[in-house]
Formats: sequence, C-alpha cells, structure tokens
Amino acid sequence: MATTIVTPSCLGNEIANNYNNPPLAPIPIIDISLLSSCSEEGENELQKLKLALTSWGCFQAVGHRVESSFLDKVSEITKRFFALPMEKKHKYDREANSLEGYGNVPNVSKKIIFNHSERILLKVAPENERRIERWPCNPTDFGDVLDEYSAIMKSTSRFLLMQRRIRLLNLEKNCFLNAYRDEELIGARFNYYPESASSDIVVGAEAHSDVSGITILLQDKEVEGLQVLKDGQWFRVAILPDALFVNVGDQLQIISNGIFKSPMHRVIVESKKERISVAAFHLPKYEVEIGPVQSLMDENRPQQYMRLKDYRGF
Repeated sequence: MATTIVTPSCLGNEIANNYNNPPLAPIPIIDISLLSSCSEEGENELQKLKLALTSWGCFQAVGHRVESSFLDKVSEITKRFFALPMEKKHKYDREANSLEGYGNVPNVSKKIIFNHSERILLKVAPENERRIERWPCNPTDFGDVLDEYSAIMKSTSRFLLMQRRIRLLNLEKNCFLNAYRDEELIGARFNYYPESASSDIVVGAEAHSDVSGITILLQDKEVEGLQVLKDGQWFRVAILPDALFVNVGDQLQIISNGIFKSPMHRVIVESKKERISVAAFHLPKYEVEIGPVQSLMDENRPQQYMRLKDYRGF
C-alpha cells in the first residue's frame, strides 16, 4: 500500500481567521498525578487523556506538583527581563541564521499586525550545548530559575511520553522515548506581548503548529490570548491558574502515525494589556531519524508520514 506523506506544519493553511471573540474551548483538564494509578479514577483520567490527544491534541495539566510560588517566580523573571531597556535586551540578540537568542519579528499586512511580540529562545538541553552567553544576567536569578525550570520540564515531558501514554495505544513501554533514541532537545522560549493601541487586529503569534514532540506552556495568570483551531473553528483557551497547557507537536503526530494531533494555534494581543508566557519544547535531536511507530501501521491505518531527520524547531 502506498505511503501517504503529509507535513503537519502545512495543515490548515486554508482556514477562516475568525478573530472576533471566538468561544472558549472545552479543552480537557487532566490531573496528571493520577496517570500512574491503576485505580478506577486513574483509568478514567487516562481515557480523558486519550480523548484530549486524539481530538484536541492538547490539555490543561493539573496535579503536576510544581509549586505555585515557583511558577510565579518563572513568570516574574520573564516580566523583569522584558521590562529592561531595549539596549540591555539587545545584548542577547540572536545571530544571523539562528533562532536562539532575543528578537522579534513584527509584520503589518492588510490591517492585521502580525507577530507583535518580543521573545528570547534558549536551548536548555543537552546541558553541554547550552549557549550561556545568550542567557540573561539580568535579572540576576534568571539562570538559576531557568535551570530549575528546565529540569522540571524535562521530567514532566518524559513522564508524559512514558508508560501511561503508551497504554493508550497498547504499545511497548518507552516506545515514544525510544523513537527519540534518548537524544532529546529542550528549548525554552520566553514570550512578551506588549499592549497595543492600534485599532487594527493585533496577532502576537501567527497560526502555526509546533514542530516539537511535546510543548508545555506556562500561561499568563491574568490575560487571555492563546487560541486553538479545531474542525475549522477557532477557540479561546481559558486561563487556569497554575495549570500547564500541554500540546502535541508535529513530531509526536508523525511518530504516532497521526493518531495524536498537533493542533494549530495562535496568540491574539489585548489592546490595553500586556501578556507573557513561557514555552518549553521537547523534541528529538536533529540527527535522529523519526517516523511512525511500526506497530501503529496496518491495513486500516497505513503509513501516513515518511521517515525524516532534521525536523527543525529552533
């Protein structure tokens, strides 16, 4: 049977924009502390997770056991960095042909302002590939907080790729992590969306899907902005204090042979409120070849994606 080749990041280009106050998304809320339990409660949570990954491709994770005070600290260093004078932030500018470092890419077209944001993207794993010269020294605790946060995100990402997720599809233990060859990359991107006085529509991040395996997002506690696309309809993502918003990326969609969905999403900017977020991207190293897990291909679900390397996100 012929192989069907699809590039997830190109899906959904022909979609209605629908910028005007879309409805709230009924995205599942998953207590991930229950996912290691074989109790009835744990099994019910597992089925909720399966629905989330195969329909929405995302969920709000609670029960992650990360202290609220520490999440506040991550948000605080983000705000303090972006509040610095521009000349101090430019010390960490990304280089040509690199996404790592500080930068922004505003673009105005047809009464819509795109990518109205500032961001700094930093590789945090493997540790020996960190470019410490790109890590801000101001705030002075930025590096220590990021180091601790990256360890938490690595542990959480690996947990979500391991046993309980595998049980959703009756696969071997560590099946998805084995597809990574245990050669993982983690990037942390700190996002700042300034308020806008423009009467035009202001988009902080254009519609896209992530090229990661998993993305874990710490949202702003007070200001909405994230939206996801499902069945041609845009939905707003509600603020759930201390929850982590988790979404499937393109590479996990490929590895799962299309069973798990990599959702299109975007960020809309409030006219009179600034907003921050912190995204952690977990993905295989570029030289690792990925492709659909063999046991997820059969006559009823033929191979959907070719095997490939160097599926770059940053």
